[in-house]
Amino acid sequence: MIARDLAPLLGRAATTMPVVMLTGPRRSGKTTLCRALFPTYVYRTLEAPDARAFALGDPRSFLEELQGGAEGAIIDEIQRVPELISHLRDSVDGDLAPGRWILAGSRNPLLPESAPKSTRGPIPQAIPGASPEATGALLAGRVARHELLPLTWGEIRRCAQPPASLDEALFTGGYPEILHRAFDPTAWLRTYIGRYLDGDVRTIVSVRNPATFQRFVGLCAGRTGQFVNYSSLANGCGISVPTAKRWVDVLEASFIVFRLPAFRGDTRKRLVRAPKLYFWDTGLVCWLLDIHELSQLRSHPLRGPIFETWVVSEALKNRANRGLARRGPTSYRDRNGVEAHLVIDHATGPTARRTARLTLLEARAAGAPSSKMLRTIRRVRGHFAEVPASDPVVVYGGDEHQRWTDGELLPWRMVRAAALRDGAGVVQVLAGGRPVPAADVLVVSPSHPNVRWKSARTDERGEAILDLDARYRLSSPTPSRRRSLGRGPGPSVPLTLPLTLFVAAPGFEARLEREWVAAEGAIAIELAPLPGGGVIFLQGSGEIPGLSGRVTISSGGFLSRFGGTFATAFDTAGIRAENIAINGEVSGEVSGEVSGEPQRPVYIRPGHDCSWIHLQDTDGRERWIRVLSLVGRSALVEYRHESDESDEPLGRLEPLEPPHEAPRHRIGQGWRVRMNR
Repeated sequence: MIARDLAPLLGRAATTMPVVMLTGPRRSGKTTLCRALFPTYVYRTLEAPDARAFALGDPRSFLEELQGGAEGAIIDEIQRVPELISHLRDSVDGDLAPGRWILAGSRNPLLPESAPKSTRGPIPQAIPGASPEATGALLAGRVARHELLPLTWGEIRRCAQPPASLDEALFTGGYPEILHRAFDPTAWLRTYIGRYLDGDVRTIVSVRNPATFQRFVGLCAGRTGQFVNYSSLANGCGISVPTAKRWVDVLEASFIVFRLPAFRGDTRKRLVRAPKLYFWDTGLVCWLLDIHELSQLRSHPLRGPIFETWVVSEALKNRANRGLARRGPTSYRDRNGVEAHLVIDHATGPTARRTARLTLLEARAAGAPSSKMLRTIRRVRGHFAEVPASDPVVVYGGDEHQRWTDGELLPWRMVRAAALRDGAGVVQVLAGGRPVPAADVLVVSPSHPNVRWKSARTDERGEAILDLDARYRLSSPTPSRRRSLGRGPGPSVPLTLPLTLFVAAPGFEARLEREWVAAEGAIAIELAPLPGGGVIFLQGSGEIPGLSGRVTISSGGFLSRFGGTFATAFDTAGIRAENIAINGEVSGEVSGEVSGEPQRPVYIRPGHDCSWIHLQDTDGRERWIRVLSLVGRSALVEYRHESDESDEPLGRLEPLEPPHEAPRHRIGQGWRVRMNR
């Protein structure tokens, strides 16, 4: 199973609301996610004819059977029997315990299961005599609604074999089954479209000629990223304009397409008011456009609109996974053709009008970065003079992140950074698929490791949220600013640049992830059991659980008699300890003789092949440690108990020889160090 970004939000909803409703397109992973999050719940799918007949014939008995003695129930494909919603209200009112009912459906459950044998008129209501709003009001205040859409890029990266290039990502799309099982996208999507036309469409609306409807879907694919023109769609299929509008409604209700509304703010410009049409999945767009080979996509005339579709849908999917309203983002285009593909208003709360902040986003499929890409989006920014904090962003098809004072170029992998400008980096820690609470998480910027770092601890859901900066300042902190930061974490850890990630928890192996880009998505870390555990030393000093005393780990080189560090060796680290013997040596005592000399550091080379070092405190308790990584003054350490058995014997391994030390000459009470040139 691919870890989904929506999972923590769905789990939290089940602790506060009696009903959780999860909708999304077919094969987006709804059933898998619900059964993984709620493994003890009774599961029923209304796709099964017998279960559907029972629910239709006697809905009260159907709900009572699920309710009796069970912790909770999952009802899948709820749209097949929408009448259950009205009966469910009575059951919920009798028991308001949170998380009792999990409803899943492959389209909006407020739409009907069947339609009259006509293609004219509006879509009929799910419950006779009730509008969709009234139907939704049946569970008002009792239900938390969420949408599980195709995979975002951050989720795709968790697959065993994620796409290696932009074109491969566009061609493959984001349906989990294709990526998790490495299916051929062309063959899988052919079956998917056949199932969709034969099943879902016919249960919503009667289509006399399915071939006409499929041609209509293909025409929509050819117009992805364009303003909706119902007359053009109708003429292309030989249908009426009302039928074309109705069919687009059907596609949107079943999460195949979505319409992005036009910007409605006051910019004193004449704006295009029509919505734009997009698909949720670019792999499906490619199949509908008869792009069945990756080489076809590279030279296809619609590669630009397909890339635009990927960027806009990626932004909206990331926002949906954070529980943000899909109605907020809009498109912008004036009568002169000045356009922003996406306008995202990040203002929230009662002070939204005073703290309004917009992200103006344009998608460019070109792979070579250039400041000329920002020309159009800069013109759009001039139309929003009343919102000085607007951020012009161009997402392009390359890999380099560039920022100017009046705009930013983001690589295609970093759409999330533009969609979620709150700068949250999410780390989920798991062991055997289950969350690991109270795990320590640290991110460090390799460029400024001692002043740019953030730490957090996972909650009961195994989730740690790090406050990162979406607008990274390229300049390093000034000396005065660095002094003001002291030993605390710096305020600007970049969301869009590679970070080093440490994860440690008692009872598990420590994990190191290099070059994690938080803007690409949340990361799921799987830990393996260890008879001991991992620990993170912030700023190079900390305690090993079970030992009395502190251990200090510093970067390579040797420590002088008065505390200075010289002759730096970047691939080694020195270990010292207070009241703890390191490989039999303790400060002030060597082989039982008092020496008056400071404890000599033990030098090691950090890494997974690092030698295990023996530690023993004054009470005789022992531990074996190794340093997996040292970035700046922060260290990731694993420890084991001597009594634990291992496949590899933990003998008293000899540490590295210390780096070459410069000759020392005694001067009075101090030391003079002569450096060799």
